[in-house]
Amino acid sequence: MNTPVLSASELQRYARHIVLPEIGGPGQQALKKARVLVIGAGGLGSPVLQYLAAAGVGTLGIIDDDIVSLSNLQRQIIHTTASVGTPKTKSAEDSIIAINPHVVVETHAVRMTADNAAALIGHYDVVVDGSDNFSTRYLAADMCAAAKIPLVSAAVGRFDGSLTVLKPYERDADGKANPSYRDLFPAPPPDGLVPSCAEAGIIGALTGILGTLQAMEVIKLVCGIGEPLVGRLLLYDALAARFETIRY
Repeated sequence: MNTPVLSASELQRYARHIVLPEIGGPGQQALKKARVLVIGAGGLGSPVLQYLAAAGVGTLGIIDDDIVSLSNLQRQIIHTTASVGTPKTKSAEDSIIAINPHVVVETHAVRMTADNAAALIGHYDVVVDGSDNFSTRYLAADMCAAAKIPLVSAAVGRFDGSLTVLKPYERDADGKANPSYRDLFPAPPPDGLVPSCAEAGIIGALTGILGTLQAMEVIKLVCGIGEPLVGRLLLYDALAARFETIRY
């Protein structure tokens, strides 16, 4: 496969990446070559898209069938007051291009369903789940597992959140199969048991923390650096300012 060439302006833009031994020129070229799909341009998806665009991911796909509302702006920072009433995919695309014109944006203004999920996911190297409902989370996890595509999955509550990386189609250093999303959460909770953020509320900065962590995991996966959160669940308690990691 062809290795993407970095232009003079890209070399200057990504200079702070390129001086990192763990990334360097090859890592930056890998980022430019990468195709990353983000499910949801909301609270989690906003910082994911912004940081991946700034990092130089070559192609960003966005799935979201919603429009921007005023109540979104407290946490969905990729959108502005001027974008209220416009499709979130369009608003997010405009923001990404303003951040980094080298990024190609592919918008999918649809809701991901069992009928279209395989076609949507299959064209990407990494998928990020920033959805806000259990049906989409399980669907994304099942489809990514079947397509052998890594999934970076996060969820947030009122003041807490969690994050993991799923690669159940691979084995660990001991030869054991990596766990799947259903190993971690065998079944979704009954309808109505977990209130939505509209019902329970959510602190906006929390989604920024978890979304930024998701972006970092994507960069690690694309560049082949560090230890992604495979088989580990990162838990964050905002009120206590405490991180914990558990293996599963």
